[in-house]
Amino acid sequence: MPHFKGAEQAAARLTTLPAWQRASVVKSVPDKAQLPVRARALEEGKTVCMAVPKLATPKPFYLLDPANLTVPPIEAAAGRIAAAIAPTVEVDALRPLDLIILGSVAVHRDGARIGKGAGYSDIEFALLTEAGLVTPETLVVTTVHALQVTDTPIPTTAHDVGVDLIVTPDETITCPNLHRPSGVDWSALTAEKIAAIPALSARQGARRPQREAFDPCAAPTPESLCS
Repeated sequence: MPHFKGAEQAAARLTTLPAWQRASVVKSVPDKAQLPVRARALEEGKTVCMAVPKLATPKPFYLLDPANLTVPPIEAAAGRIAAAIAPTVEVDALRPLDLIILGSVAVHRDGARIGKGAGYSDIEFALLTEAGLVTPETLVVTTVHALQVTDTPIPTTAHDVGVDLIVTPDETITCPNLHRPSGVDWSALTAEKIAAIPALSARQGARRPQREAFDPCAAPTPESLCS
């Protein structure tokens, strides 16, 4: 995800919003462009969670508790350091999210965005939604440079996550076209993608109907065999 000049100013603008000031749990992408946002959250005593790269472990989120940091917030907020000091947790170990911070390559003023293209942010959002951690009160925000805000329509699919707010160094844009998937769109996932993400493969296994246990008394066998 592209870093941009003014990322610190965009983070500072975000922190002036009432929704930020009320928030206690923030989920953020681990990209450098959002490092100032993560650092400010930790400095202000907010819990921060970030996804493990590619959701590749059974416990797919890093959990940064500001009360338990062993390094300064600006260091703890960096992806590689967070990976070294923060425990990893399962989805069910997280608290409901007040804010979700996304990075973007480009974002339209209606809330549609383009990310890296791999779809991990959408999968994370879907998993967190199914776990009840994304609520109607959860605010989804992207911090970007003004040049990343486009008037060209961005096509979306059912599993794409839109944003409620776009925050640039100089502007806060409220997006009218809220789009949030209600859960995992299994039809959009390949078998390889599911197998590579333990949280998905475990969830898929739980979704499969259990084969009924064989009951010999239900089969057309002599009555004596069932007595």
